[in-house]
Amino acid sequence: MAHNCGRNSLLLLLICSALPLFAHDAEIKMEGENRYKSIRLTPQIYNAANSNLSDILIKDSKGENVPYFINSNSQKTQSNRETYPLMQINSYVKDDFFYFDYKLVAIRNSDTIATSIEFLTRNTDFAKAVNIYGSYDNINWEFVQSDTLYSVDDKTKLTIDFARPQKNTHYRLRLSNNLERISFYKSDLVYSIETVEETHFIESLMPEFSIENEDKKTNIIIEGLKNLRLCDFTVHTDTMFIRTISAPRGIKKEIYNLSINDTSCLDTTVPLNRHISTGDTYTVTITDADDKPLNITGLTVRYYADDIVFEGSTDKVYTLEFGANPEKKAPVYDIERYKNEILKGEIDRLTIGELRFSAVEKPKTFPVKIIFNIVIIAISLLLGAVIILRLKK
Repeated sequence: MAHNCGRNSLLLLLICSALPLFAHDAEIKMEGENRYKSIRLTPQIYNAANSNLSDILIKDSKGENVPYFINSNSQKTQSNRETYPLMQINSYVKDDFFYFDYKLVAIRNSDTIATSIEFLTRNTDFAKAVNIYGSYDNINWEFVQSDTLYSVDDKTKLTIDFARPQKNTHYRLRLSNNLERISFYKSDLVYSIETVEETHFIESLMPEFSIENEDKKTNIIIEGLKNLRLCDFTVHTDTMFIRTISAPRGIKKEIYNLSINDTSCLDTTVPLNRHISTGDTYTVTITDADDKPLNITGLTVRYYADDIVFEGSTDKVYTLEFGANPEKKAPVYDIERYKNEILKGEIDRLTIGELRFSAVEKPKTFPVKIIFNIVIIAISLLLGAVIILRLKK
C-alpha cells in the first residue's frame, strides 16, 4: 500500500515537473470617456490561450481581477410599423354593455395583419374594462381578448396589444359600462415588429505557410490558426486552373481561376464552417493529378473574433493575462447577466500593447520507468544493508 502511494506521488510529481508554466500578458491601452471598454482578441492570443478562452483574465494595477464578458457579435434592431385606418360602422347598447363596431377603411387583396389596435378620444378621467372581438364578415364574431383602456391624470392607455397577430377585417369593442359617454374619434389597426440583426465579428489574416508536393498533390501547411473559429480561406494564385481542394473534417470544394475568350471566372475561396483548428498547423490539400502544382502566391484566412468587454477608467492601468493554466475554468461574473443592456450603450474600443510571451520549463527528468526502477533498487539495497547489520548483531 505504501509502495503504491509513493509510486502515484512520484508519477504526479514527474508529470507536473514536465509541464511548462505559461504566463502571457499585454498592457491594455486605455482611452475614451465611456464607462465600458472592449478589446478585440488577436490570433496570437487565441494561439496561446485555452481553446475556450477560460484562462483569460483582466487585472488592474493592484493585481485584482476585473469582471468582464465575451461578446462575439453586434446587434442592430430595426422597427417596422404600418397603420391601417378603421371606420366606425355601428354603436349600440345591449344588456348594459356598450358596443362599437369597426371595419377596415380599405380592404386589401391580401390579409391585413395587425399586432395591436389603437384608439383616440377626447374624454378623460376614465378606466374601462373592455373586450375585443374579430370578424371577417361582420356576422360571425370571435372573442380576441380582454384588456383595459384608461385616461387618468397624466397616465393614458388607449392601445390594446394583441396576444397574437390578427387578420380580421372587422373589430368590435365592448365596454362594461359607459355612463361617461366615452367615444373614440379615431381608431387604427397597427402592425409593428422589431427585428434583430446579428453581425458576427470577422477578421482576416495572411498567415505564413509552407508547401509540400507529393503523390500528385499539393499540401499547404498553414501556421498560426490554432484555436481560431475559421470562417473561410482564399488561395491566391496567377495560375489558370480548375481543381479540387480538401480541408479537415471532410470539407471539399472545386476551386478555379479561368480566363478564356475574354471571359474570366474566379472562385478560390473555401468555407470552413467555424471549424476550430486544434493543432499548431492546419493542412489543406489540392489534387493536382498530372498537372503541375499551382503557383501559390499567398493565402487569406478569415475567422470569427471575440471582444472582451469590461468596466474601466482611463486613469488606471489594466493588463490582459492568458495562458496561466491549461485546466483553468472560466470565471463567472455578474456582468455577464446584464451584458445586453451594456451593449446597447456606447463602448470604447481599445487596443492591446505588445504581447509578452514566456514559457519556463522545469528541469527535464529521466523517464518515469527508469526512475521507478532506480527507486526500487535503492530501497532493496537499503533493506539488504539493514538485514546484514542485524545478522551481524
